[in-house]
Amino acid sequence: MRYTKLWVGLVAVMALSFAVLGYFGTQIYQQRPPIPDRVVDARGDVLFTGQDIRDGLNVWQSIGGQEVGTIWGHGAYVAPDWSADWLHKECLFLLNRWSQQRFHQPYDQVTDQEQAELRARLRDEIRTNTYSPATHTITLSDDRAAATAALRRYYAALFGDASAWPAGLQPLADGGLSPPRLREAYALPADTLKTPKRERELAAFFFWAAWACGTQRPGATAAPADAGIAAIPQVTYTNNWPSEPLIGNQPSGAMVVWSVVSFVLLLAGIGALAWYYAILRHRPEPENILPDRDPLLALEPTASMRATLKYFWVVGLLFLVQISMGVLTAHD
Repeated sequence: MRYTKLWVGLVAVMALSFAVLGYFGTQIYQQRPPIPDRVVDARGDVLFTGQDIRDGLNVWQSIGGQEVGTIWGHGAYVAPDWSADWLHKECLFLLNRWSQQRFHQPYDQVTDQEQAELRARLRDEIRTNTYSPATHTITLSDDRAAATAALRRYYAALFGDASAWPAGLQPLADGGLSPPRLREAYALPADTLKTPKRERELAAFFFWAAWACGTQRPGATAAPADAGIAAIPQVTYTNNWPSEPLIGNQPSGAMVVWSVVSFVLLLAGIGALAWYYAILRHRPEPENILPDRDPLLALEPTASMRATLKYFWVVGLLFLVQISMGVLTAHD
């Protein structure tokens, strides 16, 4: 009976915890970014299908998945986050494309005012949600379709065996590195993807992951406009992750507040627990009486102890083999 209250408390805490997890898990499921049946351009031509995106996920997993980079911030961090990488490169492609069309100069060579104008256009282009729940279709403008085609060629060169970037894609290369140098920096083997089909499917998955990072979640509110720039939708499907200043991806006020509240409550709970046991449940520690000699020195192994000796040797060797295989796998 003395443990009844403790058991009741444990069950209550577990029930409350799983209720909170269940509620927010349901919310995440209901607000998750949709996988469309089709991704089309302004003329209705199909760029990707939903099956391409799902197969692209399988391709991503087959080459190591989160061991060769991250998606939405989850992974081993041994290469870029590919969702953030696609999003940033798509933004750069569009800014340079529009800058050349309007000002006949690269984006980084126009004035600050002209750059601000282009960034405002970029925010509207990337953040506007063009997914139709009725037709399960994402419609891209001609400019975004051109960016998608360019990035397909870029990632085909990176994950293939190209020795140089296709024409027009050099500005997208990180640090101006060639494909072999960039593969070396990312720890990617040459010819990772061996067929155009797998290259297209991986690009479809990367596109969808980046699309979710930059597209406004339905029902999200908008932040007030400032400096003459159109109002920026507050949150994307990934809660404005990753940070991308070019389209105004920054933590929302609600995210900052609840992040602070969460760790304040955690520290307060730990402090309350320590205070409870230090003040209310405090009992003097029993005096420890040490033996005159180490009792283990007089231990006589039993027959069952001696019988397990081989077992522990075998288990120890198996651990060494497992560690060695892990080292070889990580190296390869």
